[in-house]
Amino acid sequence: MRSLTCLALILSLAAPLGAHAASCGNTSAGFDAWKQDFDKQARKAGVKKKGRQALAGAQYANRTIAADRNQKSFKYSLDKFMRIRGADTIVAQGRKRKARNPNFYAALERQYGVPSGVLLAIHGMETGFGNFMGDSQVVSAIVTLAYDCRRSEFFVPHAIGALKLVDQGAITPATLGAKHGELGHTQFLPGNAMTYGVDATGDGRVDFYNLTDALASTANFLRQKGWKSGKGYQPGQPNFAVIKQWNAATVYQQSIAIMGARIDG
Repeated sequence: MRSLTCLALILSLAAPLGAHAASCGNTSAGFDAWKQDFDKQARKAGVKKKGRQALAGAQYANRTIAADRNQKSFKYSLDKFMRIRGADTIVAQGRKRKARNPNFYAALERQYGVPSGVLLAIHGMETGFGNFMGDSQVVSAIVTLAYDCRRSEFFVPHAIGALKLVDQGAITPATLGAKHGELGHTQFLPGNAMTYGVDATGDGRVDFYNLTDALASTANFLRQKGWKSGKGYQPGQPNFAVIKQWNAATVYQQSIAIMGARIDG
């Protein structure tokens, strides 16, 4: 009897803590109800009218869920990963782009300490230098992942970030990005876009679909995550661990380090 009383007490104390947290789901069935609950969380986090309207209009993204369940390439060997991602082409194109606009990349390195090769390798890896920045609606994709139980805790801050980007006019509900809600030339997750975005063009807004803003924001992200100017970025060197902050997959980190060195070489 005492144990039942204790259990009841524990549950009564725990209830208020979870009362305002939106539950997750693994199918589309509970998505609309979850959005209504998440709207309260978004409002408390500072999301305004436009962002909340974007949340209300978000659709369950089946293609996003399918992609999230099928990320095979990060399990490949380094050689296979680089071959499939077109590393040789990225290096060749990266060198050409650097040669065409050396002052631009040199200015970024002076300001943020990140070498041209690293930024170009990321740009090439993520979107083929802006040639394909995604065909999924950013808001719907990231809100779906915030709802999905597999990694809800990770994606909730990014969903809040996406809604705030709508409030700011940086994106709209129709803005297209990758299937996991990444946006722009280098595929920023929305929460990171909010935190590390740089208006490098000086036009009063951060536009991740503008090359200058996108690369400056990427360099700023790496610097804020601990990039040390003038230090190496190969495995075992000080800046290699910072690449992990951009993407947690080991083969991705190794590929960026290899391609970056080849572009700068």
